[in-house]
Amino acid sequence: MKKISLLFLILVAPYAHAASVVATIGGVPITDTDVTTRTKLMSRQGKTSTDNRRVALQNIIDDHIKLSYAENFKAVPSDDDVEKEIKKLNLGDLSASEMAMARAAMKSDIAWQIVVARTILPTVDVSKEDIAAEKNALAREHGLPIEMTIIRLVDIPADSAAKLSRPKNCDAAMKMAEDLGGVPQKFTAVQYELSADIRKRVVGMPLLTWSPRIDDSVLLVCSTKKTSEYGKLDDIIRQNAMYKQAMFMADQQLKQLRRKAVVVINDDRYKL
Repeated sequence: MKKISLLFLILVAPYAHAASVVATIGGVPITDTDVTTRTKLMSRQGKTSTDNRRVALQNIIDDHIKLSYAENFKAVPSDDDVEKEIKKLNLGDLSASEMAMARAAMKSDIAWQIVVARTILPTVDVSKEDIAAEKNALAREHGLPIEMTIIRLVDIPADSAAKLSRPKNCDAAMKMAEDLGGVPQKFTAVQYELSADIRKRVVGMPLLTWSPRIDDSVLLVCSTKKTSEYGKLDDIIRQNAMYKQAMFMADQQLKQLRRKAVVVINDDRYKL
C-alpha cells in the first residue's frame, strides 16, 4: 500500500506543478507563486486592495508586453541602470524571488519610459490655452509664485460689510475698514504659502475689490508681484502638460498591445 501511495505522489507531482501556472503570456508561464511575490512587492509599496492578486497578474503581464515592445526600439535598460533605480526604492530586505520580481518590474518600467520618450512625447503639442488652464488650476489648488499683499477683516457684521466700497489704494482700504470699527490685518505672502481657504478666495480676484463675506470675514488684494520663480513657470507647466498627454497616449498604446498579446488565463480566479 505504501508503494502505491508513493507511486501516486510521484505521478501527480508534475501535474500539481503544472496546475500552479495560472496564465501564460506569449507562451511564457506565470505561476501562482509569481502572483504571490508580486502582491508582496505591491504591499511594500503601499498598494493594497481587495483585488490585489488580479492586479498583480495584470502587472506581470504588462511587464512582458512593455519589455517585448521596447525590444523593437532597442530600449531595454542595462542591468546597472535597473540596479540604480531599485536602490532608490528602499524596499528593505527582499527574498531572492521578490528581488527578481522587483528587477523585472523595474526593467519593464524603465523600458516603457524610454519608448514613451522616443515615440510619443515628440508628437505631443501643448497650446497656450492648455497652459493657461493648467496655470489657473494650479493657482487655485496649490498657488503660484506670485507675491500678494492682502487685507483681511474678520468678525465683520453683515451690515458693515455691505458698506465697504472700492478703495483707491491699500491705505484707503485700511482706513475704510477702521472707520467701520474693524481691525484690518495687512500681510504679504506668496500664493503657495497661503492657507487653502484664503488662496481659493483671493486667486483671480480683481485688485482693490472686497471679497464676499464668508465666515464673518472679507478679503481685499492690494497688489500682486511675480517672483523670480514665475519666469520658469510656463516651461514647467508645458512640460507637465506634455507629460500628462504623453502618459494618456501611452496608456492607449498599452491597451492596444494588450489586445494583440497572446494571453491565456488558466485559473478562473483571474479571469475578467
